[in-house]
Amino acid sequence: MPVAEHPANALWAARDRAFMRRALLLARRGWGRTAPNPMVGAVVVRDDKIIGEGWHAEYGGPHAEVMALDGAKERARGSTLYVTLEPCAHTGKTPPCAEAIVRAGVSRVVCAVRDPSPVAAGGGDRLEAAGVDVAFGLEETDALELNAAFFHAVSSTRRPFVTLKLAVSIDGAIADAAGRSRWLTGSAARRYVHHLRAGHDAVAVGAGTAIADDPSLTVRSARRPRVPPARIVFDRRARLPLDSALVRGARDLPTVVVVADASSDRARSLASAGVRLVEATRLEDALGDLRSLEIRSMLVEGGAELAGALMAHALVDRMIIFQAPVVLGAGARSAFAHVPAHALPDAPRWRVVGRRTLGQDLMTVYAPGAA
Repeated sequence: MPVAEHPANALWAARDRAFMRRALLLARRGWGRTAPNPMVGAVVVRDDKIIGEGWHAEYGGPHAEVMALDGAKERARGSTLYVTLEPCAHTGKTPPCAEAIVRAGVSRVVCAVRDPSPVAAGGGDRLEAAGVDVAFGLEETDALELNAAFFHAVSSTRRPFVTLKLAVSIDGAIADAAGRSRWLTGSAARRYVHHLRAGHDAVAVGAGTAIADDPSLTVRSARRPRVPPARIVFDRRARLPLDSALVRGARDLPTVVVVADASSDRARSLASAGVRLVEATRLEDALGDLRSLEIRSMLVEGGAELAGALMAHALVDRMIIFQAPVVLGAGARSAFAHVPAHALPDAPRWRVVGRRTLGQDLMTVYAPGAA
C-alpha cells in the first residue's frame, strides 16, 4: 500500500519521515563497499524510539534489516521497521530478509522503494501474506537517488551508469588561458572526489587529460573501497606514454585503454605493459564493451573533449560540477567547448538533485531532464 494511502499517514507522517531519513543516512555508510548490491539502511522503532538500526556494510555480509533486528532483539515484536529498499525474498549470500522480519514479529514495515531485481524482489508480498502491514513510497525520491547506479544496472546492461565530474571556475572554465588547471578547487573538494571514486566501478579520463596531468586515478583521501575502481583512458590513437603512472601501475590495478585500432604498434605496446585494450570507434560501443567487463558505474573526470562527446550522445546520467570562487576570464578553456550548440528553447534541461559546499567550493549534482 502506498504511504499516501496508509490509514496512519496523517498521524505518523512527520515521525515516519524522520525515521526513514535516519535509515537513508545509515545506508550511505555502505558507500564503496556493497556493490554490486545496493546500499540499504534500516531502523526498528517501538513506542516512537529507535531500538535497533543497521546498514548493509559489505557485499556478502548481513543485510541492513538483519543488523537492525539483531540490535532490537526480542523488543522487535510488535515494532515498525523502516527500510530504504524492499526486503529481499530470495536466498543469495544471506537468507531472505523477509523471513527474518516475520520471525522477529515485526508488525509494520515501511519501505522507501521496491526492489527492481527480478531475483530479490517480492519481499513485500511475502510480508503481507504473513500478516505484516507493508507500506511503500516514503522518501522514495531520495532512496532512488542514493542507489541510482544500482537501479540503472538492473534496468539496463547496455552501458555503465555515467557520472561526469567537472571542476570549473565561476565563468565555467576548466583551465586558464595557458592551460593550467591545478589546483582550481580547494582541498576539501579534491578529497571529496576520492570519495566519489570509491563509489564507482571505474574512473575514466580522456587521453589529453591523462597525458597532461599524468594521474594515477586511485582512491587515496577516502575510505578504501571493497574493490579498487578500474582506471580507463579513452585514447583513440593509443598515445598514452608507457612511462605514465597509469601504465606503470597496470599490472597492479585494472587499467583499460579504449583505442580505435588494437593492432597498432602503440596499442600492442600498451597491452604488453599490462594494459587491457578495448577496441571501439564509437563511444556507445566502447561503453557497451566496458559494461561487459562488469563495469556498472563510471566516474568521468575529464577532459572537455570527452565530456562534450558524452553529452552530445546523451550518455551522462549525473553531472557533478565543483565550482571554485574564481573568474579566469578571456581565453580560459571552457568546460563545455565541445558540447554541440543548442538554441535556447531547445537546450536540454538539467535538474538539481543535490548541492553542498566543500570549503569555498560549491558542488552541484545534476540529473538529465527538467524537474
